[in-house]
Amino acid sequence: MSRSESRPPASLLDAVPVMPVVVIDRLEDAVPVARALVDGGLPAIELTLRTPVALEAIRAIATQVPEILVGAGTVVAPAQAREALDAGARFLVSPGATPSLLSAMVDTGLPFLPGTATVSEVLAVLEAGLTEMKFFPAEASGGAAFLKAISSPVPAARFCPTGGITAATAGDYLALANVGCVGGSWLTPADLLRDGDWARVEALARAAAALR
Repeated sequence: MSRSESRPPASLLDAVPVMPVVVIDRLEDAVPVARALVDGGLPAIELTLRTPVALEAIRAIATQVPEILVGAGTVVAPAQAREALDAGARFLVSPGATPSLLSAMVDTGLPFLPGTATVSEVLAVLEAGLTEMKFFPAEASGGAAFLKAISSPVPAARFCPTGGITAATAGDYLALANVGCVGGSWLTPADLLRDGDWARVEALARAAAALR
């Protein structure tokens, strides 16, 4: 496998069928988990900004695993968008979308997925000139049935649903015309990271990659 830096796809939604959503509590886990995902056929990672080491973890992955597309998730404040860019993030994901947060993410020049959970929020993002977005929390907000229902009235919107999705339900979402990928935290459960079971992470990634 080439160790050169991965090229961002034309659309974030087309990068991988399942976007690994990863919480890193220990900085030393960042590089091994990224390598396990790449070896499993998922060369992308959304690393959430929920822990004190998150930005350093992004920096480590960007430097040491350039073949993976590393992004920052759980971007909830405008300042975090710039911090993620400076750390080496190559895309951004937010759970929601306020005007100031949208503006900050646009200003980074990075591709990003703003979060939506209602039809009104989807329309607001479309009015801002964006057609690709996150649907969060997916299961709690109506799941695949909701996205299927809005596909006709808002056909321009495409989604990465995240939140409560499992390996068993991912296919229901991926079968929808307005879904490009799903976000999955089941690939990197806390116990596997705690135990350093990178072989199991790789196996889970390999199974998810086959969902194309």
